[in-house]
Amino acid sequence: MKHIVLLLLLGVTAGLLADDSASFGQCTAALREQASAAGISVATLDRAFADLEPAATILHKDRRQLEFVSSFWDYLDKTVTRRRVNYGRELKQRHAKLLNRVHDHFGVRSEHMLALWGMETNYGKVLGDHPVLQSLATLACDHRRPALFRKEFISALSIIDRGLMKPVRLKGSWAGAMGQIQFLPSVYLEHAQDFDGDGARDIYDSLPDALASAANYLRAIGWQPGERWGREVILPRNFDWSKAQPELQRTVKQWSGEGIVTAFGEPLPAVEFPAKLLLPAGQFGPAFLTYRNFEVTMQWNRSTSYALAVGILADRIAGSAGLVTPKPRGLRRLKRKQVIEIQELLNALGYDSGAADGIIGTRTRNAVRAFQLARNLPADGHPDLSLLGNLRKQNHVAH
Repeated sequence: MKHIVLLLLLGVTAGLLADDSASFGQCTAALREQASAAGISVATLDRAFADLEPAATILHKDRRQLEFVSSFWDYLDKTVTRRRVNYGRELKQRHAKLLNRVHDHFGVRSEHMLALWGMETNYGKVLGDHPVLQSLATLACDHRRPALFRKEFISALSIIDRGLMKPVRLKGSWAGAMGQIQFLPSVYLEHAQDFDGDGARDIYDSLPDALASAANYLRAIGWQPGERWGREVILPRNFDWSKAQPELQRTVKQWSGEGIVTAFGEPLPAVEFPAKLLLPAGQFGPAFLTYRNFEVTMQWNRSTSYALAVGILADRIAGSAGLVTPKPRGLRRLKRKQVIEIQELLNALGYDSGAADGIIGTRTRNAVRAFQLARNLPADGHPDLSLLGNLRKQNHVAH
Protein backbone atom coordinates (compact mmCIF):
# COMPACT_ATOMS: atom_id res chain seq x y z
CA MET A 1 0.00 0.00 0.00
CA LYS A 2 2.86 2.34 0.85
CA HIS A 3 4.31 1.92 -2.64
CA ILE A 4 0.90 2.56 -4.28
CA VAL A 5 0.54 5.82 -2.36
CA LEU A 6 4.09 6.75 -3.31
CA LEU A 7 3.44 6.15 -7.01
CA LEU A 8 0.25 8.19 -6.87
CA LEU A 9 2.07 11.03 -5.16
CA LEU A 10 4.86 10.93 -7.72
CA GLY A 11 2.30 10.97 -10.50
CA VAL A 12 0.65 14.08 -9.09
CA THR A 13 3.88 15.95 -8.47
CA ALA A 14 5.29 15.04 -11.89
CA GLY A 15 3.17 17.74 -13.46
CA LEU A 16 4.10 20.47 -11.01
CA LEU A 17 6.74 23.11 -11.59
CA ALA A 18 9.69 23.14 -9.23
CA ASP A 19 9.46 26.90 -8.65
CA ASP A 20 6.18 26.42 -6.74
CA SER A 21 7.45 25.99 -3.17
CA ALA A 22 4.43 24.00 -1.95
CA SER A 23 4.57 21.68 -4.94
CA PHE A 24 8.32 21.32 -4.54
CA GLY A 25 7.85 20.33 -0.93
CA GLN A 26 5.34 17.65 -1.89
CA CYS A 27 7.62 16.40 -4.63
CA THR A 28 10.73 16.17 -2.46
CA ALA A 29 8.73 14.36 0.23
CA ALA A 30 7.87 11.77 -2.40
CA LEU A 31 11.48 11.71 -3.56
CA ARG A 32 12.64 10.99 -0.03
CA GLU A 33 10.16 8.11 0.24
CA GLN A 34 11.40 6.70 -3.06
CA ALA A 35 15.05 7.06 -2.04
CA SER A 36 14.37 5.37 1.29
CA ALA A 37 12.67 2.49 -0.52
CA ALA A 38 15.81 2.23 -2.71
CA GLY A 39 17.92 1.67 0.39
CA ILE A 40 19.46 5.11 0.97
CA SER A 41 20.35 5.55 4.65
CA VAL A 42 18.49 7.92 6.95
CA ALA A 43 21.71 9.83 7.67
CA THR A 44 22.30 10.53 3.98
CA LEU A 45 18.66 11.50 3.46
CA ASP A 46 18.70 13.89 6.43
CA ARG A 47 21.78 15.67 5.08
CA ALA A 48 20.55 15.79 1.50
CA PHE A 49 17.06 17.12 2.20
CA ALA A 50 17.93 19.50 5.05
CA ASP A 51 18.29 22.65 2.93
CA LEU A 52 17.03 21.44 -0.45
CA GLU A 53 15.42 24.22 -2.48
CA PRO A 54 14.44 24.57 -6.15
CA ALA A 55 16.53 26.67 -8.53
CA ALA A 56 14.53 28.66 -11.07
CA THR A 57 17.67 29.27 -13.16
CA ILE A 58 17.88 25.52 -13.80
CA LEU A 59 14.46 25.49 -15.45
CA HIS A 60 15.40 28.49 -17.60
CA LYS A 61 18.56 26.73 -18.80
CA ASP A 62 16.59 23.57 -19.52
CA ARG A 63 14.28 25.51 -21.84
CA ARG A 64 17.15 27.28 -23.62
CA GLN A 65 19.66 24.54 -24.40
CA LEU A 66 22.10 25.67 -27.08
CA GLU A 67 21.61 22.48 -29.12
CA PHE A 68 17.91 23.19 -29.58
CA VAL A 69 17.76 26.97 -29.99
CA SER A 70 20.69 27.51 -32.39
CA SER A 71 20.90 26.79 -36.10
CA PHE A 72 23.40 24.16 -37.23
CA TRP A 73 25.81 26.83 -38.51
CA ASP A 74 25.55 28.93 -35.33
CA TYR A 75 26.07 25.88 -33.16
CA LEU A 76 29.09 24.77 -35.17
CA ASP A 77 30.63 28.25 -35.01
CA LYS A 78 30.30 28.24 -31.21
CA THR A 79 31.57 24.71 -30.57
CA VAL A 80 34.12 23.76 -33.24
CA THR A 81 36.35 26.81 -32.89
CA ARG A 82 39.91 27.21 -34.13
CA ARG A 83 41.12 27.53 -30.55
CA ARG A 84 39.37 24.29 -29.52
CA VAL A 85 40.78 22.45 -32.53
CA ASN A 86 44.33 23.67 -31.93
CA TYR A 87 44.24 22.92 -28.22
CA GLY A 88 42.85 19.47 -28.96
CA ARG A 89 45.79 18.79 -31.27
CA GLU A 90 48.19 19.98 -28.58
CA LEU A 91 46.57 17.72 -25.98
CA LYS A 92 46.73 14.79 -28.37
CA GLN A 93 50.50 15.02 -28.30
CA ARG A 94 50.74 15.85 -24.60
CA HIS A 95 48.59 12.88 -23.52
CA ALA A 96 49.53 10.49 -26.32
CA LYS A 97 50.55 7.68 -23.96
CA LEU A 98 47.29 7.84 -21.98
CA LEU A 99 45.13 8.18 -25.10
CA ASN A 100 46.84 5.17 -26.67
CA ARG A 101 46.18 3.13 -23.52
CA VAL A 102 42.53 4.10 -23.60
CA HIS A 103 42.31 3.21 -27.28
CA ASP A 104 44.01 -0.16 -26.76
CA HIS A 105 41.70 -1.01 -23.87
CA PHE A 106 38.35 0.29 -25.13
CA GLY A 107 38.75 0.76 -28.88
CA VAL A 108 37.86 4.48 -29.02
CA ARG A 109 40.11 6.70 -31.14
CA SER A 110 42.02 9.43 -29.34
CA GLU A 111 40.53 12.18 -31.53
CA HIS A 112 36.99 11.19 -30.57
CA MET A 113 37.87 11.08 -26.88
CA LEU A 114 39.40 14.54 -27.14
CA ALA A 115 36.39 15.85 -29.05
CA LEU A 116 33.98 14.64 -26.37
CA TRP A 117 36.19 16.08 -23.63
CA GLY A 118 36.39 19.39 -25.51
CA MET A 119 32.65 19.58 -26.14
CA GLU A 120 31.65 18.63 -22.61
CA THR A 121 33.94 20.81 -20.49
CA ASN A 122 36.29 22.60 -22.91
CA TYR A 123 39.04 20.12 -21.97
CA GLY A 124 38.33 20.32 -18.25
CA LYS A 125 38.19 24.10 -17.99
CA VAL A 126 34.42 24.36 -17.32
CA LEU A 127 33.14 21.61 -15.02
CA GLY A 128 30.15 23.53 -13.72
CA ASP A 129 29.47 24.79 -10.20
CA HIS A 130 25.80 23.90 -9.73
CA PRO A 131 25.09 21.68 -6.69
CA VAL A 132 24.14 18.38 -8.29
CA LEU A 133 21.43 17.45 -5.79
CA GLN A 134 19.70 20.81 -6.16
CA SER A 135 19.81 20.66 -9.96
CA LEU A 136 18.46 17.12 -10.09
CA ALA A 137 15.74 17.74 -7.51
CA THR A 138 14.60 20.83 -9.41
CA LEU A 139 14.35 18.89 -12.66
CA ALA A 140 12.82 15.85 -10.95
CA CYS A 141 9.98 18.07 -9.75
CA ASP A 142 9.45 19.76 -13.11
CA HIS A 143 6.83 18.53 -15.57
CA ARG A 144 9.12 17.90 -18.54
CA ARG A 145 11.25 14.86 -17.66
CA PRO A 146 10.54 13.93 -14.05
CA ALA A 147 11.14 10.17 -14.33
CA LEU A 148 14.65 10.63 -15.75
CA PHE A 149 15.74 13.05 -13.07
CA ARG A 150 14.14 11.15 -10.17
CA LYS A 151 16.37 8.24 -11.17
CA GLU A 152 19.43 10.51 -11.37
CA PHE A 153 18.65 12.17 -8.02
CA ILE A 154 18.52 8.79 -6.27
CA SER A 155 21.71 7.72 -8.07
CA ALA A 156 23.43 10.84 -6.75
CA LEU A 157 22.26 9.96 -3.24
CA SER A 158 23.65 6.45 -3.75
CA ILE A 159 27.05 7.89 -4.70
CA ILE A 160 27.09 9.79 -1.40
CA ASP A 161 25.68 6.91 0.63
CA ARG A 162 28.31 4.49 -0.67
CA GLY A 163 31.13 6.92 0.13
CA LEU A 164 32.19 7.25 -3.50
CA MET A 165 32.17 11.07 -3.30
CA LYS A 166 31.61 13.62 -0.59
CA PRO A 167 28.42 15.74 -0.94
CA VAL A 168 30.45 18.94 -1.28
CA ARG A 169 32.21 17.43 -4.30
CA LEU A 170 28.99 16.87 -6.22
CA LYS A 171 28.93 19.97 -8.38
CA GLY A 172 28.42 20.07 -12.11
CA SER A 173 26.29 21.29 -14.97
CA TRP A 174 22.80 22.73 -14.60
CA ALA A 175 21.44 19.26 -15.53
CA GLY A 176 23.42 17.43 -12.84
CA ALA A 177 26.24 16.11 -15.06
CA MET A 178 29.57 15.71 -13.31
CA GLY A 179 33.30 15.80 -13.87
CA GLN A 180 35.62 16.19 -16.84
CA ILE A 181 33.31 14.26 -19.17
CA GLN A 182 29.97 15.24 -17.56
CA PHE A 183 28.54 11.92 -16.43
CA LEU A 184 25.07 11.78 -14.97
CA PRO A 185 25.10 9.96 -11.60
CA SER A 186 23.59 6.72 -12.93
CA VAL A 187 26.21 6.57 -15.70
CA TYR A 188 28.94 7.13 -13.14
CA LEU A 189 27.68 4.26 -10.99
CA GLU A 190 27.54 1.85 -13.93
CA HIS A 191 30.50 2.85 -16.08
CA ALA A 192 33.11 4.93 -14.18
CA GLN A 193 36.60 3.40 -14.15
CA ASP A 194 39.64 3.49 -11.87
CA PHE A 195 42.22 3.72 -14.65
CA ASP A 196 45.05 5.20 -12.61
CA GLY A 197 44.93 2.41 -10.03
CA ASP A 198 44.52 4.54 -6.89
CA GLY A 199 41.38 2.76 -5.73
CA ALA A 200 38.96 5.60 -6.58
CA ARG A 201 36.87 6.38 -9.66
CA ASP A 202 37.66 10.08 -9.84
CA ILE A 203 36.17 11.74 -12.93
CA TYR A 204 37.00 15.22 -11.60
CA ASP A 205 40.74 15.32 -10.97
CA SER A 206 42.01 12.12 -12.60
CA LEU A 207 42.23 12.44 -16.37
CA PRO A 208 42.97 8.70 -16.78
CA ASP A 209 39.80 7.85 -14.85
CA ALA A 210 37.73 10.43 -16.73
CA LEU A 211 38.77 9.42 -20.25
CA ALA A 212 38.66 5.70 -19.51
CA SER A 213 35.21 6.11 -17.99
CA ALA A 214 33.95 7.90 -21.09
CA ALA A 215 35.45 5.26 -23.39
CA ASN A 216 34.01 2.45 -21.28
CA TYR A 217 30.54 4.00 -21.52
CA LEU A 218 30.84 4.44 -25.29
CA ARG A 219 31.84 0.80 -25.68
CA ALA A 220 28.95 -0.31 -23.47
CA ILE A 221 26.37 1.51 -25.60
CA GLY A 222 27.65 0.11 -28.86
CA TRP A 223 30.84 1.82 -30.01
CA GLN A 224 32.39 0.05 -33.01
CA PRO A 225 36.22 0.05 -32.84
CA GLY A 226 37.93 0.92 -36.09
CA GLU A 227 34.88 2.58 -37.64
CA ARG A 228 34.50 6.29 -38.36
CA TRP A 229 31.47 8.31 -37.23
CA GLY A 230 30.45 9.43 -40.71
CA ARG A 231 31.57 11.70 -43.53
CA GLU A 232 30.55 14.78 -45.47
CA VAL A 233 29.13 13.96 -48.90
CA ILE A 234 27.77 15.69 -52.01
CA LEU A 235 24.31 14.95 -53.41
CA PRO A 236 23.62 14.77 -57.17
CA ARG A 237 21.56 17.51 -58.82
CA ASN A 238 18.74 15.09 -59.54
CA PHE A 239 18.66 13.64 -56.02
CA ASP A 240 15.38 11.98 -55.00
CA TRP A 241 14.36 14.10 -52.02
CA SER A 242 11.91 11.49 -50.78
CA LYS A 243 15.02 9.63 -49.57
CA ALA A 244 16.19 12.58 -47.45
CA GLN A 245 14.75 11.09 -44.27
CA PRO A 246 17.00 10.82 -41.22
CA GLU A 247 15.32 7.56 -40.19
CA LEU A 248 16.05 5.87 -43.54
CA GLN A 249 19.01 3.50 -43.28
CA ARG A 250 20.67 2.06 -46.36
CA THR A 251 24.12 0.72 -47.11
CA VAL A 252 26.95 2.95 -48.30
CA LYS A 253 26.85 1.01 -51.56
CA GLN A 254 23.14 1.83 -52.01
CA TRP A 255 23.71 5.52 -51.28
CA SER A 256 26.51 5.47 -53.83
CA GLY A 257 24.01 4.07 -56.33
CA GLU A 258 21.91 7.22 -55.79
CA GLY A 259 24.80 9.30 -57.12
CA ILE A 260 26.15 10.42 -53.76
CA VAL A 261 29.93 10.98 -53.65
CA THR A 262 32.42 12.09 -51.01
CA ALA A 263 32.84 15.78 -50.24
CA PHE A 264 35.85 15.74 -52.58
CA GLY A 265 33.87 14.27 -55.47
CA GLU A 266 35.33 10.79 -55.16
CA PRO A 267 33.23 7.59 -55.27
CA LEU A 268 32.06 6.19 -51.96
CA PRO A 269 33.49 2.83 -50.99
CA ALA A 270 31.30 0.02 -52.33
CA VAL A 271 30.67 -1.55 -48.92
CA GLU A 272 27.60 -3.07 -47.29
CA PHE A 273 27.87 -0.69 -44.35
CA PRO A 274 24.74 0.83 -42.72
CA ALA A 275 24.45 4.59 -43.14
CA LYS A 276 21.88 7.37 -42.82
CA LEU A 277 21.67 10.64 -44.73
CA LEU A 278 21.60 13.80 -42.62
CA LEU A 279 20.98 17.37 -43.82
CA PRO A 280 21.29 19.52 -40.68
CA ALA A 281 20.96 22.83 -42.53
CA GLY A 282 18.71 21.72 -45.38
CA GLN A 283 19.46 21.51 -49.09
CA PHE A 284 21.83 24.50 -49.05
CA GLY A 285 23.98 23.17 -46.20
CA PRO A 286 26.35 20.23 -45.88
CA ALA A 287 25.16 16.65 -46.29
CA PHE A 288 26.47 13.77 -44.22
CA LEU A 289 26.33 10.01 -44.28
CA THR A 290 26.37 8.94 -40.63
CA TYR A 291 27.38 5.50 -39.38
CA ARG A 292 26.89 3.41 -36.27
CA ASN A 293 29.29 5.38 -34.09
CA PHE A 294 27.29 8.54 -34.81
CA GLU A 295 24.25 6.76 -33.35
CA VAL A 296 26.33 5.93 -30.28
CA THR A 297 27.24 9.61 -29.85
CA MET A 298 23.52 10.41 -30.14
CA GLN A 299 22.94 8.16 -27.12
CA TRP A 300 25.43 10.30 -25.23
CA ASN A 301 23.53 13.48 -26.19
CA ARG A 302 20.24 13.36 -28.12
CA SER A 303 21.09 16.26 -30.39
CA THR A 304 22.13 15.89 -34.03
CA SER A 305 23.99 19.20 -33.84
CA TYR A 306 25.97 17.95 -30.84
CA ALA A 307 26.80 14.58 -32.41
CA LEU A 308 27.85 16.23 -35.68
CA ALA A 309 30.00 18.76 -33.83
CA VAL A 310 31.76 15.95 -31.94
CA GLY A 311 32.49 14.11 -35.19
CA ILE A 312 33.64 17.22 -37.04
CA LEU A 313 35.81 18.32 -34.10
CA ALA A 314 37.36 14.83 -33.94
CA ASP A 315 38.20 15.00 -37.64
CA ARG A 316 39.67 18.48 -37.24
CA ILE A 317 41.85 17.33 -34.33
CA ALA A 318 42.99 14.43 -36.52
CA GLY A 319 44.16 16.94 -39.13
CA SER A 320 41.28 17.59 -41.53
CA ALA A 321 40.71 21.12 -42.80
CA GLY A 322 37.00 21.18 -41.96
CA LEU A 323 33.82 21.08 -44.00
CA VAL A 324 34.04 21.43 -47.76
CA THR A 325 30.56 22.95 -48.04
CA PRO A 326 30.84 26.66 -47.20
CA LYS A 327 28.47 28.55 -44.96
CA PRO A 328 26.01 30.43 -47.22
CA ARG A 329 26.52 34.19 -47.44
CA GLY A 330 23.79 36.42 -46.11
CA LEU A 331 22.29 33.54 -44.15
CA ARG A 332 19.25 34.69 -42.17
CA ARG A 333 18.27 32.43 -39.31
CA LEU A 334 14.69 32.08 -38.22
CA LYS A 335 13.61 33.92 -35.11
CA ARG A 336 11.76 31.93 -32.49
CA LYS A 337 8.46 33.66 -33.24
CA GLN A 338 8.87 32.65 -36.89
CA VAL A 339 9.47 29.02 -35.92
CA ILE A 340 6.33 29.16 -33.78
CA GLU A 341 4.38 30.56 -36.74
CA ILE A 342 5.68 27.76 -38.97
CA GLN A 343 4.57 25.19 -36.42
CA GLU A 344 1.13 26.80 -36.06
CA LEU A 345 0.63 26.96 -39.83
CA LEU A 346 1.72 23.33 -40.28
CA ASN A 347 -0.70 22.22 -37.59
CA ALA A 348 -3.51 24.28 -39.12
CA LEU A 349 -2.91 22.59 -42.48
CA GLY A 350 -3.04 19.13 -40.94
CA TYR A 351 0.71 18.47 -40.62
CA ASP A 352 1.41 17.49 -37.02
CA SER A 353 4.42 19.46 -35.84
CA GLY A 354 3.64 19.03 -32.15
CA ALA A 355 3.42 21.92 -29.73
CA ALA A 356 4.17 25.35 -31.21
CA ASP A 357 7.10 25.95 -28.87
CA GLY A 358 9.67 27.47 -31.24
CA ILE A 359 11.95 24.43 -30.93
CA ILE A 360 12.73 22.56 -34.16
CA GLY A 361 12.53 18.91 -33.18
CA THR A 362 11.84 15.65 -34.98
CA ARG A 363 8.06 16.18 -35.24
CA THR A 364 8.49 19.63 -36.73
CA ARG A 365 11.03 18.40 -39.28
CA ASN A 366 8.78 15.48 -40.23
CA ALA A 367 5.84 17.84 -40.69
CA VAL A 368 7.97 20.17 -42.82
CA ARG A 369 9.10 17.24 -44.95
CA ALA A 370 5.51 16.03 -45.46
CA PHE A 371 4.43 19.54 -46.53
CA GLN A 372 7.36 19.80 -48.93
CA LEU A 373 6.68 16.40 -50.50
CA ALA A 374 3.01 17.23 -50.99
CA ARG A 375 3.98 20.35 -52.96
CA ASN A 376 6.89 18.90 -54.94
CA LEU A 377 9.44 20.98 -53.05
CA PRO A 378 12.91 19.65 -52.14
CA ALA A 379 11.95 17.66 -49.05
CA ASP A 380 14.93 18.42 -46.83
CA GLY A 381 12.78 18.84 -43.71
CA HIS A 382 14.46 22.16 -43.03
CA PRO A 383 12.33 25.17 -42.01
CA ASP A 384 13.47 28.52 -43.41
CA LEU A 385 12.03 31.84 -44.57
CA SER A 386 11.09 30.40 -47.96
CA LEU A 387 9.08 27.66 -46.27
CA LEU A 388 7.36 30.23 -44.07
CA GLY A 389 6.31 32.16 -47.19
CA ASN A 390 4.92 28.99 -48.79
CA LEU A 391 3.01 28.12 -45.65
CA ARG A 392 1.47 31.60 -45.43
CA LYS A 393 0.31 31.39 -49.05
CA GLN A 394 -1.12 27.89 -48.58
CA ASN A 395 -2.88 28.86 -45.38
CA HIS A 396 -4.39 31.91 -47.13
CA VAL A 397 -5.66 29.71 -49.96
CA ALA A 398 -7.11 27.20 -47.47
CA HIS A 399 -9.13 29.95 -45.83
